[in-house]
Amino acid sequence: MTDKLKSAPVAYQNEPFLNSPDGRILRMLAEYQEPLARFRHEQIQDTVVFFGSARFQGRKAADNALNEIKNTHTTESSADLEQHLKRAQAGVNMARYYEDARKLAHMLTKWSINIPARRHRFVVTTGGGPGIMEAANLGAHEAGGKSIGLNIQLPFEQYPNPYITPSLNFQFHYFFMRKFWFAYLAKGLVIFPGGFGTMDELFEILTLAQTDKLAKKILVIIYGSEYWNRIINFQAFVDAGAVSPQDLDLIKIVDTPEDAFEYLRDGLTKYHLGGTPKKQEVMPEIAKTRP
Repeated sequence: MTDKLKSAPVAYQNEPFLNSPDGRILRMLAEYQEPLARFRHEQIQDTVVFFGSARFQGRKAADNALNEIKNTHTTESSADLEQHLKRAQAGVNMARYYEDARKLAHMLTKWSINIPARRHRFVVTTGGGPGIMEAANLGAHEAGGKSIGLNIQLPFEQYPNPYITPSLNFQFHYFFMRKFWFAYLAKGLVIFPGGFGTMDELFEILTLAQTDKLAKKILVIIYGSEYWNRIINFQAFVDAGAVSPQDLDLIKIVDTPEDAFEYLRDGLTKYHLGGTPKKQEVMPEIAKTRP
């Protein structure tokens, strides 16, 4: 007599299958559907996304880092010490952007939580990590509002910062699904100084806006002319005939939290509160329209 055969697991509980190449499409769909369900449950209608370097610290932390090098690295060679001091001083110089992101997120959140609406409007959203991301989540937290963190698994550790609203703390495996959620709900984008990732995110959104692939008007702010004018010559695109002169109207360069907030407040009010949006605004499933 043969032993009774055990029941096989149902497919959606079969972990070897779910983690295999054949289960990839289900993992992708999960990174669409699970955030959608949470956004719907938390009544998130739209967002303003903050991008920028994960390496910048607040002013106090940057000052402490510089002082520590001055006090504890005196045994290093002069060349090594000079290099450490140079990087630490750069951190102090860039700390103002951390503080500005914090202030802008605070101002935006204070304004948005007083908008009479059934769902939460213009919620501060970041990549969920340290640096400028932490600063924006912190500012929103201090203002008493919700904020979103769209983190991602990386070869090096990136932990979610502690200021994200816990129920809106996400972890992604696929970059393209994370980028989808950055873009899909965004009504505004604020680009603080950053590196390769920040550049990637900026030009992806600009490309979508330029080619009319976004279902709504999005405001794009480039924050910090001193930094960005050394990194990107936007006028050179026009001079070379690579973009149209009107494409530069897609961006607004500002240097203070007050100017950034005024531009966001006025534009969001015009296009998404009291004016006529460029196209019909959509929210997946909630608005019952296709993504």
